[in-house]
Amino acid sequence: MAENVHELRPKMPDSEKVTVNLGFVDLGRIDLMVRDGFYANRADFIRTAVRNQLDRQDEALRQSVARRQLSLGLTHITRAELEAARDSGTPLRIQVLGLASIADDVTPELARAAIASIHVLGAFHASAAVKAALADRIA
Repeated sequence: MAENVHELRPKMPDSEKVTVNLGFVDLGRIDLMVRDGFYANRADFIRTAVRNQLDRQDEALRQSVARRQLSLGLTHITRAELEAARDSGTPLRIQVLGLASIADDVTPELARAAIASIHVLGAFHASAAVKAALADRIA
């Protein structure tokens, strides 16, 4: 029965791995906080620390997002949107803080015809061929 189940849209990851180098003393201090039960593990500590810093700078971040006219969160660009942009002669200028993704059925030719520029602060997901076609337009 499981062979009859088809995923309609692949699940997008909700996070991206980041590697951080820490000094031995800082790492030991984190391990001590974990051992004493303040955090579940090292990753939990680091995620909490990052969120706390972002919360402290929230107003400055809001102003910067507004000033730069960034779309905040998840932006998924479909083939239909790109065809409409191409057909109207108004290429898209994509600016995202978060995750920008381009649908898997978008061809490199359509992407080049419909996208003037892409600036993503976060993560950008597209096929390798589309990324290669847009390489000179990705900031």
